[in-house]
Amino acid sequence: MRQAAKAALQEDTLKDDRAGPPAGVVMAHQRFQDPASAAERQRLGAGFAEVRARSLALAAPLSPEDMAVQSMEDASPTKWHLAHTSWFFETFILQDYQPGYRVFHDGYCYLFNSYYEAVGARHARPRRGLLTRPPVSEVLDYRRHVDQAMTQLVETAPEDAWLQMAPLLELGLHHEMQHQELLLTDVLHLLAQSPLDPAYRDSAPERDRTAPPLTWCDYPGGVVTTGHDGAGFAFDCEGPRHETLLQPFALASRLVTNGEWLAFMADGGYRKPGLWLSDGWARCQAEGWQAPLYWLPPGEAAEAGGDSWSAMSLQGRHPVNPEAPVCHVSYYEAEAFARWAGARLPLEAELEIALGDAALMGNLLSRDALRPLPAAGGADAARPSQLIGDVWEWTQSPYAPYPGFRTPEGAVGEYNGKFMCSQFVLRGGSCVTPDAQLRASYRNFFYPHQRWQFTGLRLAKDRQ
Repeated sequence: MRQAAKAALQEDTLKDDRAGPPAGVVMAHQRFQDPASAAERQRLGAGFAEVRARSLALAAPLSPEDMAVQSMEDASPTKWHLAHTSWFFETFILQDYQPGYRVFHDGYCYLFNSYYEAVGARHARPRRGLLTRPPVSEVLDYRRHVDQAMTQLVETAPEDAWLQMAPLLELGLHHEMQHQELLLTDVLHLLAQSPLDPAYRDSAPERDRTAPPLTWCDYPGGVVTTGHDGAGFAFDCEGPRHETLLQPFALASRLVTNGEWLAFMADGGYRKPGLWLSDGWARCQAEGWQAPLYWLPPGEAAEAGGDSWSAMSLQGRHPVNPEAPVCHVSYYEAEAFARWAGARLPLEAELEIALGDAALMGNLLSRDALRPLPAAGGADAARPSQLIGDVWEWTQSPYAPYPGFRTPEGAVGEYNGKFMCSQFVLRGGSCVTPDAQLRASYRNFFYPHQRWQFTGLRLAKDRQ
């Protein structure tokens, strides 16, 4: 059964374990320039060490109690993230390519398998927070066991084995980077449940700055080519590369700010059904939405500033910064705001074309801010700012296959095409996205009601 799953992965597949039903079905294609070269082996070996160390660094501010709790079904405990990413390397690489390898614990495949039916039965996702054992200390022992074996394998694997396992290793690194982002978003949701509003980590305050006025960047439209170009690592949902017809359009020069969202709220944005899609209004009423997730109204969080709205963040609860991008809003809320503003959400192709060949630089995980920051002034007037980092930008594009996409036969098909339904694409990364995760073609996707990720929006308009 493990061999069948491995074969499926080698052929193409992986999905991110975000929200269940699985919200991040992805596959990977890796084209090495020279996969047999010593430089390529060294690159992946160094990448493995770096990624594995970063996961531990992200978990370091947490107590064992923090790491064991699951705050909702969409989230997973930190302990589970650390174990599951180790299970991936053990199951799909070490057991098949390291002669004489012995699994750390026979029961871990059941506990830490996320969704792979071909591997066997697994612990129910909503019950991950009930796994008080193994303790965190044993999970860390598990990681050391896997890391030692993987390091030795990367250094000593014969060339024929290396050529087979190298794409799986690259895939495993990107898989763990996805879980690093999930770890932080899940921790924020967990800490937000505490009336003490504890901080994940204190950080030095950013210098105050005012977001520049919103202007519009015009694009002529026409037939454009989007999607992954086939060079380097990508997930299958990023391709094939294809042509798309775009009408003339304009994009806002920056992200929507908290101040602008406060104006939407003051104007009754959460009370006017005419602004909302039917499903969105039903969700808004059922869940009592009055503001973005983690916001509290004046008077309910005196320590954060009693006369203003406050928001929970990885630095604890603080007054809402009107200049920073609004965050933790659903697709439904973003769409309602755009309608209120006399605009719309962008198409994903519009954002990809706007980014073009610009450097993928912005407020990502390496910046270490761990929160969205106000846009800087003096940006290139011909290109919108904040296309990378700060918040994932909702688009009006449904997560659907590109022209020419084909779902593979057999087990691979279970994890790909059938999930391209009922979700919307987001672009650009967030303040907790590892830098190496992003490409111009990268497609994130979530269900329209979900708010616990770092999700925000940029406005778009049609041009004649």
